[in-house]
Amino acid sequence: MLAAIITCEESGMDELREKVAIITGAASGIGRAGALRFAEEGARLVLADLDAEAGEALAAGLRAAGRAAIFQRTDVAQAAQCEALVAAAVAHYGRLDCAFNNAGISDGPVPPGTADYPLELWDRMIAVNLSGVFYCLRYQLRAMLKTGGGSIVNTASIAGQVGLAGIPGYVAAKHGVVGLTRTVAVEYGARNIRCNAVAPGFIETPMTKSVFELQQFREMAAVTVPAARIGRAAEIADVAVWACSDRASYVNGAVLAADGGYLAR
Repeated sequence: MLAAIITCEESGMDELREKVAIITGAASGIGRAGALRFAEEGARLVLADLDAEAGEALAAGLRAAGRAAIFQRTDVAQAAQCEALVAAAVAHYGRLDCAFNNAGISDGPVPPGTADYPLELWDRMIAVNLSGVFYCLRYQLRAMLKTGGGSIVNTASIAGQVGLAGIPGYVAAKHGVVGLTRTVAVEYGARNIRCNAVAPGFIETPMTKSVFELQQFREMAAVTVPAARIGRAAEIADVAVWACSDRASYVNGAVLAADGGYLAR
């Protein structure tokens, strides 16, 4: 896939040329797909993930393909590490223009309902999937305000707009991400900062592999998704790139569903 970056460079794709972008959860899945697409469009990248080996390898591969990329190991559930991530971006590139706050975890294939949902799982879900987005926003906004604005995309979910049985922690966190996104859009829109969310539906990634390996979930997706298939990580990355680009200059506070039509039912 890295070879495709060189091809795109030759074809002149530059939606995000020279813009500095942070991508969290960049080592795999939607985050990795986002890193490749942002790089194709000319962004200078700061990649973040807990998986340092995979993250460093991705950054090195992008640099070998002629793209600007650094990696910083980051646990988004720790506010100080989110602050350090933004500081690293500014120290290395001098500014921050875009952010794709994508890092997240799942409940697993079939967790129990709310009455029996483990307290430790709830705490971890909120810490990573909701507080992690808040911490990133807190420091990204401060950096963008200093340089005149920017664009932020948070990864929400269809679970941020409807109730889904059996995953109360994930649903609550993603509803919170939607609320944070809209709040930031209202607070900072007049200061040239846009904040939107992408809401993936059923997307096959390493994180969701344990779910979609189960035949019952594949059958459910075929029935409940109008597109009659599971989505690809690259399809979510495309939405994030567009939302960060100038083509989306009047899009603010939106929750952009990329779900094959699931929410349209």
